[in-house]
Amino acid sequence: MSAPIHGQDPSQDPVALRHAGMTRFFSAIMARQMASSFRAVRLARPGLPDLPRDRPLVVYSNHPSWWDPAFYIVLHSRLFPGRDGYGPMEEAMLKRYGFFRRVGIFGVSEGRSGAARFLNVSQAILSDPGRMLWVTAQGRFADPRERPLGLRPGVAHLMARMPQAVAVPLALEYPFWSEKRPEALALFGQPLEGPADAAGWGRRLEDALTGTCDHLAALSAARDPSAFVNLLAGTSGVGGVYGAWLRLKALRRGERHVPDHLAEEP
Repeated sequence: MSAPIHGQDPSQDPVALRHAGMTRFFSAIMARQMASSFRAVRLARPGLPDLPRDRPLVVYSNHPSWWDPAFYIVLHSRLFPGRDGYGPMEEAMLKRYGFFRRVGIFGVSEGRSGAARFLNVSQAILSDPGRMLWVTAQGRFADPRERPLGLRPGVAHLMARMPQAVAVPLALEYPFWSEKRPEALALFGQPLEGPADAAGWGRRLEDALTGTCDHLAALSAARDPSAFVNLLAGTSGVGGVYGAWLRLKALRRGERHVPDHLAEEP
């Protein structure tokens, strides 16, 4: 268990409030929800880039959907089991869903006070090299094809203050391919590190995430499952009466029923 942040009010300290058992439980719930809502949860090859184990990480992404935090949780549980993960959430929303505090979420508000809290809490979290931060860097819902991305400055200011941290761009999309349910797609870009001021970091973060999003857009348009690794196999086929009729038809012909229109093995 990680030590609480020094000087933080325990009722507001995300490290003190985070509960490992509840985090594992909630991760399982989110994985089940995504498996039932998507055809598959896919990570673009080659997968996770090489990352240092002795430095804190900041994964920052575009923000196309309500599903993004759930996707974060699934990615974290499968790719970063040895790290404690944290992330910001709008304070008003966190008050409605207080249990999120038990899985590493901390509240931030609009304006200067919210920006200051984000920086102060994030710096304290990342003072431990075994921790990482997940951030929807656009700060608002935006179509995955929107350009420029228009990242908010918070992550750039954070990286300028934390030269020991490594920033990792992450692109997310939820396209419909061949099935009733959409795909959940993720692609990690190359990590960014090294000292720079906030303006320099802002340009680097924007350019890197834009390139990662463009790459994922091309993979999404190609609709080739072999370009991805399946993290979760969801539900394929149309279901309902038509799905039952297709199963019966295959049975009468002595054929194996394959519900997926791409005819891929999950």
